[in-house]
Amino acid sequence: MNSRAEARGASLDSIKLAVAAFLLVIGIFAFYYFSSVSTLLRVVGLLAVSGAAIAVAFRTERGHILWQFVSDARMEVRKVVWPTRQETLQTTLVVVVMVLILGIVLWLFDMVLMTILRFLTGQGG
Repeated sequence: MNSRAEARGASLDSIKLAVAAFLLVIGIFAFYYFSSVSTLLRVVGLLAVSGAAIAVAFRTERGHILWQFVSDARMEVRKVVWPTRQETLQTTLVVVVMVLILGIVLWLFDMVLMTILRFLTGQGG
């Protein structure tokens, strides 16, 4: 591909992204402008305009790259080995117990420091 064709493709991508942004701005403006219309209809209209803007944005080179990234991420999520219910419960229990133990230790440490501070300042009874 020569540099002239690449510049034209980049220019078209910029125009497509500008159209997508314009659609979003128009959709948001219309959502608030037609405040007397049912909220359900305004939300459906905003979703439709947003969908059209996303469709236009995905027709750009960056849109294709983003879509490929999302597809690859979904494929990687399918490869993840998720923990069993028992492993999840055991891990959660260990975390809860450790938080309780650490909370009690910090509380005791705070009490000791407060007692020492009261003794040093002469405010103790």
